[in-house]
Amino acid sequence: MRRSLKDPRGESALFRRRALAGFGLIVLGLLALVGRYVQLQVMRHDEFALRSEANRLKPRAIPPGRGLIYDRNGVLLADNVPAFRLEVVPEQVPDMDAFLREIGSVVPLDQDDIDAFRKQLRQSRRFDSVPLKLRLTEDDIARFAINRWRFPGADVVPYLTRRYPYGPLFAHVIGYVGRIDADDQDKLDPVRYKGTSHIGRSGIERSYEDALHGTPGYELVEVNVDGRTQRVLERHPPAPGRNLYLSIDVRIQRAAEAAFEGRPGAAVAIDPRNGQVLAMVSVPSFDPNLFVNGISHADYTALTTAEDKPLYNRALRGVYPPGSTVKPFLALGGLELGVRRPQDTVLSTGEFCLPNQSRCYRDDKRGGDGTVNMVRAIQLSTNTYFYKLALDMGIDRLSGWMGRFSFGGRTGIDLDGESTGILPSREWKAAHYKQPWFPGETVLTGIGQAYWAVTPLQLAHATAVLAGHGMPYPPRLVMATQAGVDTPRQPLPNPPTGPSLIARPSDWDVINEGMQAVIYGGAGATGRGLGDGFPYRIAGKSGTAERYSRRTEAYDTNKNSAYLAARHRAWFIAYTPAEAPKIAVAVVLEAGAWGGKDAGPIARKILDAWLATQGDQAPKATPLPEQGAIPAPGDVTESPLPEDDLPAVPASGGEPAAAGSTP
Repeated sequence: MRRSLKDPRGESALFRRRALAGFGLIVLGLLALVGRYVQLQVMRHDEFALRSEANRLKPRAIPPGRGLIYDRNGVLLADNVPAFRLEVVPEQVPDMDAFLREIGSVVPLDQDDIDAFRKQLRQSRRFDSVPLKLRLTEDDIARFAINRWRFPGADVVPYLTRRYPYGPLFAHVIGYVGRIDADDQDKLDPVRYKGTSHIGRSGIERSYEDALHGTPGYELVEVNVDGRTQRVLERHPPAPGRNLYLSIDVRIQRAAEAAFEGRPGAAVAIDPRNGQVLAMVSVPSFDPNLFVNGISHADYTALTTAEDKPLYNRALRGVYPPGSTVKPFLALGGLELGVRRPQDTVLSTGEFCLPNQSRCYRDDKRGGDGTVNMVRAIQLSTNTYFYKLALDMGIDRLSGWMGRFSFGGRTGIDLDGESTGILPSREWKAAHYKQPWFPGETVLTGIGQAYWAVTPLQLAHATAVLAGHGMPYPPRLVMATQAGVDTPRQPLPNPPTGPSLIARPSDWDVINEGMQAVIYGGAGATGRGLGDGFPYRIAGKSGTAERYSRRTEAYDTNKNSAYLAARHRAWFIAYTPAEAPKIAVAVVLEAGAWGGKDAGPIARKILDAWLATQGDQAPKATPLPEQGAIPAPGDVTESPLPEDDLPAVPASGGEPAAAGSTP
């Protein structure tokens, strides 16, 4: 074997080449590192400095305080109270199911809390804080504080929550706020609602959301590596929402609700001089505080399955046949359109028959009221007079006239969700039934039956327009706003929607006399006794709308109140002082035997409550003489209680048969 000889010179050259190559690589690495440092420290210094600062400093939205709501006298109706909630940042929780199990052993969570949290979790970004439990108690806060180290990503956050001190009393007027959901987020301005968790859901809270919400602020906070706040470095306060002053008087509202004694119905009181709503009641009601932070499944089920439907706003959305309450408006139309003169008379024999029709339309009293003029017909609520008047006006002129009072349309109140009801007309029937209009339907329309459907708000508005000598002011709930507690109120204008509906003041005088005769006209007056002891003159009209058709020619002699209440809707409209009205009222009872007997006392209690708010302006009660009705031949003074409470079934020829609408 041959032994290899070393080549020191070659090895030295190889080493030098390798050393140079290694040195070159080192230099290139150093150059790359320096270049990277230059890029990070010099060229992108501002960007990375900002990102570094962002890890230490975080902006946090400050939701604005929601505007407060007061009654007309400054009584607080919707307040903001401090509370605490438990919030979770999802990206800081690796196992949410385990987290919920563990934190539930510290802060009690029910299934409704967990379901609401998971729903909102799906709708939120992972770095956004999501409420887990609202309205923490002091015990909840103390237990969490002790165990806070166990739950990174969770924190107790202070906030203002909505509170309604009067609970059910104003639920259908003020409404309530509720949590913002995914559908809301798609519609809302993300900048304006940053940090906001609630939005108006119904009533004033919804209709005036823009005014009540305000503008959010923000604060710059320093946080540690766990993301917990160390200190506040900078703060820009939010601009709170505007306060609202309602035209409603809490004293009248409370008296109106109490007057129903729990019976389902509604009442609305309006100042005819400006359209301001003084009271708006729907019975039964509900507690809006249940909805603010998420209503429980049990509570919601109880409300939605209740037989008397407490969530249903009867004043705004409930529709009922108005019965005889339409008669003063119809009489005014007869005068204004030149169809009737005040002295024109009609003979009431107990029934009104159309030519070639076998069944006739009844008066509410067997034998009728004899010969009556317009005032007497309003006083006694004589059906025959208004059957004939409606027929002479014709359905086209009748519906056109009644439409001026907002029947069949919206009144323009500053609340969402108002029902339009039904104003019978040739066009309405053709659109809904594809059938022609029959004269018998015109007859029934003249006494507020057949297709008629009105809301209590519509009838109160119409009564206010009538009481205001025809000036059509739209109903208004919010009469002023306020930027802050120390700033003056800013009244909201509410001009009339047009000129007076009444061309001749003498026409109004006739209707006013007839409606006063309802209260003070002696025997047969359907509202007799309702003005006793009241210092102002009251003008009114009762209405008892029947819910079933009569099926025979026999009169029903059953006078049991419970039986009749199950078959009637009881109405009463009124205004006072009759000579210069300051309040107009409409009341409906869903189950009332007679309008004057059952709904009338509710209206009187509302007027009594209004009188008590007048202070020194109210005169002392003194006995007043009865209003004498205009004499008419064949005057009948016996009781007007109807012998038959059932309207008629359809007669031959497609015509609706007679109805005995009661006063």
